[in-house]
Amino acid sequence: MPDPSSTLAPVVSPDADAEPRRRFSEILTELASRPAAAVSLGDVLDAFGDRAFGALMLVFAVPNMLPLPPGLSVVLGAPLLFVTAQLMLGRPALWMPRFIRRQSISRDFFVRLTTKLSPVLQRAERNLRPRLSVLLHPVNERIVGAAWLLLAIILLLPIPFGNIPPAWAIAAFALGLLERDGLATLVGWFGTIGSVLILAAVSSALIAGVRAFIDQPWVLIG
Repeated sequence: MPDPSSTLAPVVSPDADAEPRRRFSEILTELASRPAAAVSLGDVLDAFGDRAFGALMLVFAVPNMLPLPPGLSVVLGAPLLFVTAQLMLGRPALWMPRFIRRQSISRDFFVRLTTKLSPVLQRAERNLRPRLSVLLHPVNERIVGAAWLLLAIILLLPIPFGNIPPAWAIAAFALGLLERDGLATLVGWFGTIGSVLILAAVSSALIAGVRAFIDQPWVLIG
C-alpha cells in the first residue's frame, strides 16, 4: 500500500518500502518554509497524510509536557478527544470539519515553534526506526486509540501538574505511530500505566480527605 505520508513530496513508487518514510521534523520544516502568510490545520493534515493522527497528537501533546497555567491544559487537550476517538473507532483517515481545517496560525509563529521543536525531535528521531511492528497492527492501533482517549481525559482533569505524565505518554505513542516504532509505543503504554496509577493515588487521597472531613470536620478545621 502506498504511503501518502506527505503531500510535499510525491510518491514515486506504489511500493511503500521503495522510499523511506519522511521524518516528522522534515515535514514540519518544509511547512514552515512555505511562502504563505499562515499555516492552517488543513495544511498540516494534508502534509502528513495517513500519519495525521500521530502528527496532531504530537502537536497537541508537546505543550502539555510542561507545567501550564490552570485551565490551559483543557484548551490544548480538548482537541485530543476528537482525534483519539476517531483512531479508536478505526477510521482510516482523520476527519476534521471544514471550519476547523481552516483554523490557522501565523507563519512567523509556526517558524518559531518549528525552530524550537526541531532539534528535540531530531534527537528523538535518531533513535526511532520501524520495529516491533506487531504492536502497530491495525487492531492494536485501535487499542492505542482507546489508551490515547483515556490519557486525553486524564489530561483534562484539574489535577496540579497532572497534564505532564499523560502528555509524555501521548507523545511517545505519537512518535511510535509516526515512525512505526513499536518500542516507542511500548514506552507509551508504560506512561499510560503510570498516568493511571497517579490518577488513582490522587483520587484516593481526595476521597480520604473528604471522608475525614465528613467524619471529623473539626480535625481539619481546627
